[in-house]
Amino acid sequence: MEEKISLSGAAKASYGLGAVGKDMVYMLSASYVLYYYQDILGVSAAAMGVILMVARIFDAFNDPIMGAIVAKTKTKWGKFRPWLLIGTITNAIVMFLMFSAPPALNGQGLVTYAAVTYILWGVTYTMMDIPYWSMIPAFTEGGKEREGLTTLARSCAGVGSAIITIITVMTVSALGRAFGGANITDREVERLGFSYFSIIIAVLFVLFTVICCIFVKEKSTVDMKTASIGEMFKALIQNDQAMAVVVAIVIVNCSIYITSNLVIYFFKYDFGGTGWRGDYTLFSTFGGGIQILSMMILYPLLRKAFTSINIYYISMGMAICGYISLLVLASTSMNNVFLLFIPGFFIFAANGMLSVITTVFLANTVDYGDLKNNRRDESVIFSMQTFVVKLASGISAFIAAISLQILALSNDTAETVKEIDYSMGVTLAQKMGLRMAMTIVPIIGLVFAIVWFKNKYFLTDEKLQEISVTLVQRKTEEMSKN
Repeated sequence: MEEKISLSGAAKASYGLGAVGKDMVYMLSASYVLYYYQDILGVSAAAMGVILMVARIFDAFNDPIMGAIVAKTKTKWGKFRPWLLIGTITNAIVMFLMFSAPPALNGQGLVTYAAVTYILWGVTYTMMDIPYWSMIPAFTEGGKEREGLTTLARSCAGVGSAIITIITVMTVSALGRAFGGANITDREVERLGFSYFSIIIAVLFVLFTVICCIFVKEKSTVDMKTASIGEMFKALIQNDQAMAVVVAIVIVNCSIYITSNLVIYFFKYDFGGTGWRGDYTLFSTFGGGIQILSMMILYPLLRKAFTSINIYYISMGMAICGYISLLVLASTSMNNVFLLFIPGFFIFAANGMLSVITTVFLANTVDYGDLKNNRRDESVIFSMQTFVVKLASGISAFIAAISLQILALSNDTAETVKEIDYSMGVTLAQKMGLRMAMTIVPIIGLVFAIVWFKNKYFLTDEKLQEISVTLVQRKTEEMSKN
């Protein structure tokens, strides 16, 4: 009987560091690729919306295939680490190319470049994301250890996301002016700045993953069973709890990502002012800090008094209250960024806790699937996590892009070396449309997610304990027969 060995502190820290780098890259793409190509390079919002959606549809086929490849991999370094390293290196290269479009490209050539690099980014991200999350069930037997590792990884991922949210806009501007000189336009500053910024993030991404691969040793992977593509889809369909969580993740993430895609436009074209970058950075810094604290402190505190399911509903209620207060404040004539901290607290805190909770829910469905289907499909289940997060990103970016196309917000007035107030050229109707797109639409999605989850998910703490006991008994019986 294989002895269970707890993860060392170094292994946990290294695994968390891998999450920091991974989500730095993801957040840079998820939050700024639309802004980079639409507002800076001039690609139409509608074209970008189509590109983002097509890329996610392609991933619908790519993710399960990658899950099968990981499950079938056998090397002396394990199943996961080789793909984790290969995927990281290739994704870092593609990310740099994606944010470094050649200046000579325009029109259809630029649209094609955006499409090719973004699709390749999705493919290479899948190559490293699936093996990363598949390690969680492979490292643990379930229960508190699994939830603890999941919480750590998600908290570190939140740190990575928050870092990008906080530093991107100001750092891009600083790098652009440092390498491009003072007498260039805002558009040229941001174009050059994103290129250099992506190099920095790419290097950190590779470094953090290498550390993760060195210090994290795989355990309990020899018993993983492989399945054909057809069997994998069948297993997913049969695992009703996995599908319940998958749908909830798509809806929740899509709702939140709509706001994250549009918030930079809100500060630039609605909140306005010549110092909009500073206000956006200040708001993002506050929000990133709240998101990290909610994962590392607020969630563990609430977990002592409430079940994960109850915290899910608490978080959803907080997010809805945040969106309502954001719409109310944005509809007034206020111009104090600190007032936006009120809705920001509720939205970012909820987002932080939800990112942990949904991953815990998904990990729990592995044991449920083992009990119901007599097979542990770690790679299959966690390939769905990669897919649904990117699917939500694609859907939300498409909705945001269509909103921008309808509202006709643009950066055409940026051909100047002086800081200007972009909100002066935007009508009240355009501003109100932007506010509603980033608040009302997410509220509708979150309400639907609450109803869906309440009717579909039933893996309570008591049910999970029952499943764990049953699985141990079944394993004992099988060993006694042999």
